Amino acid sequence: MALTEAFRGVLPAMQVPFKPDYSLDEAELRRYTTWLAGHEGIGGLVTNGHTGEVFALSARERAEVTRIVADEVQDKLPVVSGVNCENIPEAVEHARMAKEAGAKGLLVMPPHIWLRFGMRSEHVVKYFAAIGEAVNINLVVHIYPAWTKASYSSALLAELAKLPWVTTFKIGTREMSKYVRDIAAIRAADPSCTILSCHDEYLLPTLVQGVDGALVGFASLIPDFITDLYQAVCDGDLKKAQKIQGNINILKEVVYSTGEPSSDAHARMKVAMNLSGRMNSNTVRPPTEMPTGETYDAIVAAVKAVGLMA
Repeated sequence: MALTEAFRGVLPAMQVPFKPDYSLDEAELRRYTTWLAGHEGIGGLVTNGHTGEVFALSARERAEVTRIVADEVQDKLPVVSGVNCENIPEAVEHARMAKEAGAKGLLVMPPHIWLRFGMRSEHVVKYFAAIGEAVNINLVVHIYPAWTKASYSSALLAELAKLPWVTTFKIGTREMSKYVRDIAAIRAADPSCTILSCHDEYLLPTLVQGVDGALVGFASLIPDFITDLYQAVCDGDLKKAQKIQGNINILKEVVYSTGEPSSDAHARMKVAMNLSGRMNSNTVRPPTEMPTGETYDAIVAAVKAVGLMA
């Protein structure tokens, strides 16, 4: 299979709907996929990201989610599936299952062991190369925050950009000086690679750095806001971009800025999606829990404030 062009535009990291018994709701996933794909400016759909509760899905379920989404969009949009594994054999197995399910690319996340203990740069290159050689598919490098032990140096990003399978970088550095250095290093190593911001809570300041779009979970909730924001940035219309970012900030405060653990953001976002009618399910799998009390009330207020209440 020939590799496709690098991914660009706005790629939502999709939420996944569950039934009350925690089983996958295929009918709702199909409906939601069609709605999401219908927005102008969407460059692809991403399954099995953190927003899609990849940590709560079995390998078979991850492949099934990708199969459903790919079947629903056919070839209108590329589907990228997240790979969140601990070793090369497991990653290759998941990668093959995703490709067989219809994925045109893989979002490769650092193994948890690297987050806990750190890693050598050569191990990272071998990890990506092994997946690419085995599956021959577009690879998206998922770059974690600069303060984690799985943070990739700018020099390492340049090495990854030279791999033939690596076509796109999802940068979530969250440290602006390094963010700028990372972009420069990738551009110098291979200008054909695309760079996507994954700073859900810092969209405007990261998009204006000359990147090629955004791969963010927030686009699962507000794809229209984020595609409009990116277009305004591309048009150089700062005033329009600031206005859109103002509305995004209202939702950002209740989804991403409501305390730790930040993994609860996925549940808070599902509540907002349900209140706005954008997903007919707000069920999350245990041990994650739905927000209640003041947190829930704040989400309701924010959804109303930006005019999204169903």
